[in-house]
Amino acid sequence: MKRIDAVIRPSQLDEVKRGLHDLGITGATIQEARGFGRQKGHTETYRGSEYTVDLLPKLCLSVVVNDAMLEPALEAIITSARTGVIGDGKIFVSSVDEVVRIRTGERGPTAI
Repeated sequence: MKRIDAVIRPSQLDEVKRGLHDLGITGATIQEARGFGRQKGHTETYRGSEYTVDLLPKLCLSVVVNDAMLEPALEAIITSARTGVIGDGKIFVSSVDEVVRIRTGERGPTAI
């Protein structure tokens, strides 16, 4: 099993969820995040004074999939989150040793 953590633009969430749902992936965890990278930041004006916004809003989407679903899931996220502009995000993949569904006690891939 693999865990996919995708840091994406908030505006792309619905499209990414749709792409994953089309693959049969029915669950994900989404957290609001703020970060910085190559996108840098931007300057805004509030009540006549300028200030720099260094940390930009992002979403961190986490999903656990079977090994066979890894590549299709990655492709769905990449295709639906890509705008072609700096700041589209990053995807991190890590191995998952065990999954346990708390309600039923199921373990392993059936608990996903």
